[in-house]
Amino acid sequence: MTIGFIVLSALLGTWVHRRNAVSEFNQNGVGRLPSWNAYNCNINESVVLETAQLMKSLGFLDVGYDHVNLDDCYSEKKRNPSGDIIANKERFPSGMNALTDKIHDLGLDSGWFTCALYPGSFMNEDRDIKLFQDWGFDLLKYDNCGVPYDEVIKEGMIGKYTRMSNAIKKLSQTSGKPPVLFSLCQWGRLQPWIWARTLGQSWRTTGDINPNWPSLASIINENSFFAFASDFYGHNDLDIVRNASITQGNGNLTFEEAKSHFTAWAFMNTTTEETLTILKNTEIIAINQDPVVGTAVTPFRWGINPDWTYNHTHPAQYWSGQSQNGTVFMLINTLDHPADMFFRLVESPWIRAGRQYAIRDLWSHTDNGTVVRNFTAKSVPAHGVVALLLKDDGDEPAGTMPPCSTLEWCTGEDGTMIEG
Repeated sequence: MTIGFIVLSALLGTWVHRRNAVSEFNQNGVGRLPSWNAYNCNINESVVLETAQLMKSLGFLDVGYDHVNLDDCYSEKKRNPSGDIIANKERFPSGMNALTDKIHDLGLDSGWFTCALYPGSFMNEDRDIKLFQDWGFDLLKYDNCGVPYDEVIKEGMIGKYTRMSNAIKKLSQTSGKPPVLFSLCQWGRLQPWIWARTLGQSWRTTGDINPNWPSLASIINENSFFAFASDFYGHNDLDIVRNASITQGNGNLTFEEAKSHFTAWAFMNTTTEETLTILKNTEIIAINQDPVVGTAVTPFRWGINPDWTYNHTHPAQYWSGQSQNGTVFMLINTLDHPADMFFRLVESPWIRAGRQYAIRDLWSHTDNGTVVRNFTAKSVPAHGVVALLLKDDGDEPAGTMPPCSTLEWCTGEDGTMIEG
């Protein structure tokens, strides 16, 4: 595991909201426990170390969660006479390097973010990125807060982020060290999934998340239209996972909603005992961290609504994607009551016609036989999820009818067409 730290800085100094705890970078583990929701600015080096110790003792490090993030308020309100950002003397009296050394000793990395009007980095990009690297950070999450007047900044959205992106590249060239990973946080303004991958490795796609089902459904809905943008080289950022009742400030999602939350955030690549079961589901994590396939699941059918319907309360329900071990399916019941969920296998572009598939349930951790052509998930709980891995298991039984699973242009050897 590469040891490193994460820092977040705003353009002029504001807090940066931690993204989903599912890893935005495949090579850096699967996620991080959020902190801003629980503590806001009421943080100090003891709180950070206690969080790191909990992550290790609860087994999160063992399944790949390798970062602790500190979300803002880590610095003094003003730079020092030399113009550098300095750690807050009361909250972090030992300094950043002493703190990061202790976290390293636990086998973890750490991260810092900021939108609470602490010093930001506009016109200080080169200075600040070198300081962050010297402090041991390996990722910068950069908020679009505290933006200067137009007559000062004279840049558009892309230009503002290009300045820091260029500073990161320059520092890597001069220091000989790997470039700091760059996470853009401007809440989906101006469609960053189109242009941000040329500047950094992740980009926020929506506004901040709230710990309730309407917020989750809305974010799933919005991301359904550009889930394709995630791959090994860049990731949609759906904001933090907020189903962890083992931390404070994460709301009161039901167990089924929490499972849906974690599954959707993990499969879109974009972190009580029940909660531990959710966050430590290694089969879900394995899909997110697949070393061969880096793309996300995407919708193949919207379900309740016609395909491509933009609906905050009822987003797309039927999703699929590739993995090194088979085809992944995610079914989300957006209704307020249990429902059966049916799909034809070949609705997914990754399924081969004329084949049967072995089916693995990634939440019950059971192998459930083979399936031919169609599948029905029975009584999916309200706001619940089904996560499946289908593996090719040979030819489907001879004589399976109709002769084509999709009847459009289904044609026999003699040219006879079978109409549906």
